[in-house]
Amino acid sequence: MTPRPALGLWMCTALVVGSMVGSGVFLLPASLSPYGGISILGWLVSAGGAMCLALVMARLCALIPKVGGPYAFAREGFGDFIGFWVAWSYWISLLTANAALSVATVSYATVFWPALGASPIAGGIAALAALWGLTFVNAWGVRTAGQVQVITTVLKLLPLAAIGTIGFLYFEPDHFRPFNPTGGSPLTAVTATVTLTLWAFMGLEAATVPAADVREPARTIPRATLLGTAIAAVIFILSTSGVMGIIAPADLAVSTAPFADAAGSIWGEAGRLVIGAGATIACFGALNGWILLSGQLPRAAAQDGLLPPAFARLTRRGTPAFGLIFAAGVATILIAMNYTRGLVQAFTFLILLSTLATLLAYVFASATGLLFALRERAAARRAAGAGRATGVAAPVGRMTVATLAFGFSLWAIAGAGPETVFWGFLLLVAGVPVFVLMRARTSGAERGERTG
Repeated sequence: MTPRPALGLWMCTALVVGSMVGSGVFLLPASLSPYGGISILGWLVSAGGAMCLALVMARLCALIPKVGGPYAFAREGFGDFIGFWVAWSYWISLLTANAALSVATVSYATVFWPALGASPIAGGIAALAALWGLTFVNAWGVRTAGQVQVITTVLKLLPLAAIGTIGFLYFEPDHFRPFNPTGGSPLTAVTATVTLTLWAFMGLEAATVPAADVREPARTIPRATLLGTAIAAVIFILSTSGVMGIIAPADLAVSTAPFADAAGSIWGEAGRLVIGAGATIACFGALNGWILLSGQLPRAAAQDGLLPPAFARLTRRGTPAFGLIFAAGVATILIAMNYTRGLVQAFTFLILLSTLATLLAYVFASATGLLFALRERAAARRAAGAGRATGVAAPVGRMTVATLAFGFSLWAIAGAGPETVFWGFLLLVAGVPVFVLMRARTSGAERGERTG
């Protein structure tokens, strides 16, 4: 008997919010400190772009409720090669995100165990413990992972709500002067902050990926995507502004736990520990959500013959354990390679690389949304020409949103910086031989069937 899908509206919304509200909002104040007040503009632009992307994803999921999210959309719109490339890039983003989130979890755990920040070896071991522990939770069962996500999402909102509300009573406007301390043009500064802040919105498509495990996916996933993105946007802007208004820019730049340090300056050591615990749980919950996706995405590509069949194989509990373990293995290598940079520097590099890889998926998802809207508009015009009552307002609105989402994604890519774009491009091109090998294998199997 086929088991009933495990994820409903609240678990899907928790997956969206939990995948976004994690290391991004809890560590980004330190990464954004060199940009000062103008980074708030970056948050606002990212929030607008994220809502456009969420609208595109919600519409596409209603039309294409398949496992794989952005990959499934791109393959439906542009065929196998683009579908594979999107799957490959999105997979890279998941692998690097798992590494970044593991680092972020340990970064906040330094509130309780300072030695984790002082010793790269101790910090690396702790990051790997968090990574592999949650990998085994996800391998145990999708519903178990969903329950962990709901619990951690509720707990993580408490410290954000505290800093995002009470924190404004201790707000220092001088921390935002000068408004653009970079000395460069405002456009350049905003572009750079958009790419960083967009990392916090990575995961807005989280509910679209495990579609096979969602109840009523065509109805549940769009609602969860829009609701989760809106909740996260409000949380991000209020809480980050609060932290930057409490901690002086020079201190914020070297903080490994900005929210805990902000709480400490208001409520003393007890407040620092409470907020630090909430932030650690938040990063832990975000890591759980991204690990879940890192097994589901290659599963979808393998089912379509674009990755080796091992990634599509499920355990008796219905989980893609091979894909989960493979993803944890790659994230382990990334953590080991980047821990010499220090916590904040390693985190910043990894999130830029993950964001860049995800943006390619967003570019093609937006293009697919535009393609479907154009087809819908053409069909509406043909129907109107035949005398049937119809309208083109809805398709035009969807075309506008998809175009804005597409332009926003390209702009964010420009802000990633030359080093990140270089490494990201190499990782993307490295996937081409994999596609060639899988296509050759599929063609050989088809020839064998015809001659057998």
